[in-house]
Amino acid sequence: MHRHHRESYFIINDGRVLESDGRGGAQTRIPTAAESQLAFRFSRLSREKGVQIGEGLRIRIAEAMTTGSGPAPDPDSTPGVPAGFTYLGQFVDHDLTLDATRVGLGEPVPVEDLLQGRSPALDLDCLYGLGPGHPTSGRFYEADGRLRTGDTVGVSFPPAFPPANTDQKGFDLPRAGATAPGTQADRRAPLIPDARNDENLIVGQLHLAFIHFHNRVHERLVAAGRPLPAVFDAARDLVVKHYQWVLRTDFLPRIVDPRIVDDVFTRGRRHFEVPGRGRPGDHPTMPIEFSVAAYRFGHSMIRDSYQWNRVFRAGGPGGPAGLGALFRFSGTAGNLNPGPADLSDLDDPNAGELIRLPSNWIADFRRLFDFGTVGRPDLVVPAAEFNTAKRIDTLLVDPLTALPTGTFDGRGRPAPPVIHRNLAFRNLTRAAMVELATGPQLAAQMGIRPLTATEIVDGAGGARLTGLTPAEREELVAHTPLWFYVLREAEVNRRHPGLLTGVGGRLVAEVFHRSMEGSRSSIVKQPGWRPTLPAHRRSTFTMADLLLFAFDGDLERINPLGDGPLPAPPGPGPAAS
Repeated sequence: MHRHHRESYFIINDGRVLESDGRGGAQTRIPTAAESQLAFRFSRLSREKGVQIGEGLRIRIAEAMTTGSGPAPDPDSTPGVPAGFTYLGQFVDHDLTLDATRVGLGEPVPVEDLLQGRSPALDLDCLYGLGPGHPTSGRFYEADGRLRTGDTVGVSFPPAFPPANTDQKGFDLPRAGATAPGTQADRRAPLIPDARNDENLIVGQLHLAFIHFHNRVHERLVAAGRPLPAVFDAARDLVVKHYQWVLRTDFLPRIVDPRIVDDVFTRGRRHFEVPGRGRPGDHPTMPIEFSVAAYRFGHSMIRDSYQWNRVFRAGGPGGPAGLGALFRFSGTAGNLNPGPADLSDLDDPNAGELIRLPSNWIADFRRLFDFGTVGRPDLVVPAAEFNTAKRIDTLLVDPLTALPTGTFDGRGRPAPPVIHRNLAFRNLTRAAMVELATGPQLAAQMGIRPLTATEIVDGAGGARLTGLTPAEREELVAHTPLWFYVLREAEVNRRHPGLLTGVGGRLVAEVFHRSMEGSRSSIVKQPGWRPTLPAHRRSTFTMADLLLFAFDGDLERINPLGDGPLPAPPGPGPAAS
């Protein structure tokens, strides 16, 4: 079964399929007839392939990016971007990438699912699959067209704390369950179209929030008298358009220079599938320059720990939630169970007793998104309790040097070489596998001012490459990997430090524009459309508005574990209880 980083690329310009095995190897082949007929294709935006740096230099760069080598390690985004947007970006990635829609660990994926589930349109197919009437997607739905939710399981930590000690209805993803045949991994498999959205706890809880969002819209339409057979399509249309509005107005301007975003959405695209230059049609393609490089900017925004909820925070009985724990309390990369801090058991997909999320790990969304911006000061936590994203730059936090094998299709296999667990090395190597265009090459093609040699090598508070030989410096400057180049652009951005600009900014904004244009429900094709769901201001809709609507503005649903101090646990600290 395909996983997040086991990738197949059908590249239009090359007429071939390149497959990664998720462990550093690759092979090319002629596409099958079914693959040749798929509506979704990868494409090259660049006119020519790029010259790739050698593996030794890739290792040197990856190690510099993941050792906290900057003068100010772990710098915050400027201005502070709520950390929830890091993982909204991951959710969006799973709405756009080529990976097959999945219905459970180990289950085959029908060719028809590949056709729909791999659409590079911002249409929420990672949430909806092929709809409630489809034989493989029907399991995600209730009989009336609402999406299913799951229940958490009560645990004993902290003791005498009922919200954590009892099951909580509707606060976990739906799962196959104890009666499902197969292994523990099969039983904890999420019943959602794309299992990657259960790869870490934050993206899993965000996916669940979108489930609640759809269900609230569905209930609103039913209450308004819409005939039930028409409700699902109407609900999906409303959800997708409001989602696109959030991305256009609340997400993109936080990660891309707002001038670039405004230019693309008012004047149109200049570089990718430009109208009148041959392609576009109903089906956009996905440029590998975006998927393999530019859109991986979010990896630099990840923190090594989070103030998660009342239990797992600084001063709470569980302490802050480390990134490793957020992998652990997922069903795809983790096992939903407490365990050693070094994640040593996670390579075994069947380890652990629990098959549902423990109740003490339910998200407190007030710590991930700013509800003060939507007129709800009662939903604002103290600054020390709020999580902001790291800035976009060439530094990744240390836990990303040792990814759980469940994030790249390696669970249950022999342990890979240590460097293959390093996310920076994996990103640089994937680019080499597809002979991706380099940063300087694409800047020249797009007519964008290139970074100087000093900016590429020295940056501005990011990865320090002081140990490179003169020959390595020359190689890096001439053939800078596109992912590294895009991160350096943001890092040296003087007007908006830490925001995508130049090549990276144009790529991300233009692909988002094209992906909205290519959706059946599209705010780009309907430029006069404005949000109609309740929001803090008329004709606006932000991510905080979406969450307020999804949870009916109810504090106990936005933060089910409540507030206030809890007693310290008896005996040794539980770490990830």
